[in-house]
Amino acid sequence: MDPSTSNHRSQPEHLAERLFAGLQYVLPHHFLSSLMYRVTRVEWPIFKNALIRKVIRWYRIDMQEAQEPDPVKYRSFNAFFTRALKPAVRPIDGSSEVIISPADGTLSQVGEIDNGRVFQAKGHDFSLLELLGGDRAWSQQFEEGSFTTVYLSPRDYHRVHMPFGGTLIKMIHIPGRLFSVNAATTRQIPGLFARNERVACLFNTELGPMAVILIGAIFVSSIETQWAGTVTPVSRQIRRWDYPPLPAAEPVRLEKGEELGRFNMGSTVILLFGKDAVEWEDALEPGQPLKMGERLAKLSLRDPESH
Repeated sequence: MDPSTSNHRSQPEHLAERLFAGLQYVLPHHFLSSLMYRVTRVEWPIFKNALIRKVIRWYRIDMQEAQEPDPVKYRSFNAFFTRALKPAVRPIDGSSEVIISPADGTLSQVGEIDNGRVFQAKGHDFSLLELLGGDRAWSQQFEEGSFTTVYLSPRDYHRVHMPFGGTLIKMIHIPGRLFSVNAATTRQIPGLFARNERVACLFNTELGPMAVILIGAIFVSSIETQWAGTVTPVSRQIRRWDYPPLPAAEPVRLEKGEELGRFNMGSTVILLFGKDAVEWEDALEPGQPLKMGERLAKLSLRDPESH
């Protein structure tokens, strides 16, 4: 494609994106998300059934994949939005050397972490240290590692699963803004993922440290994990939990493909791995659709000591 043609064609879209991003700076993010929290939990049948049916039509959601395919049987819109799927529709690549996609969505970015910076979009990156809430010890473990970012749209399945088996060591809730995380906003707002509210789940695995970071967004009124329940909104200060929390407590161990958590409304998942831990699939490209359970990477055969 001729770059000059592409640039000319994108000028109106670029202006629209800048206006959309600019508007978000003045929106009351948390008030809107709190309002959405209430709306999506209304159980009045006439209201919640109409809303569910409208979203199914608008986003062309295939309800035959759902464990409960009848829209009217969901107690609220949020129950529909966080619906479970039939296990057979998302087969897990069970190979012990494979890392899978943690969610349905669109691959936003994939690559290497460069000098503690994570690539967001052309012209933008963000600090790994800020992303992890200032936790320097964990940030250092990923500084020369690799990452991938998966965007979940409203049409996607909104449960997040383990990309690889691991034992939970720490969870960090980092408060922040709730900008939209769609492609347009990602291109326009610097350091977006290190500014939005997020929950970082940090694991030890056979291939070293692994982070699964659940990024909040506009209308994402809460994030849940399997071991802690609803994590946000809980506080406007960074909160940290070490695991296991008591000497006698059992460790939180999740195997590949097990449910880790869920978003109440859409958002983004970022995966982090250490240096020379994984090799991404060659065919991965930003913008491609992903299904939970698909192969994203394999364990690296490179020897870290040789670098």
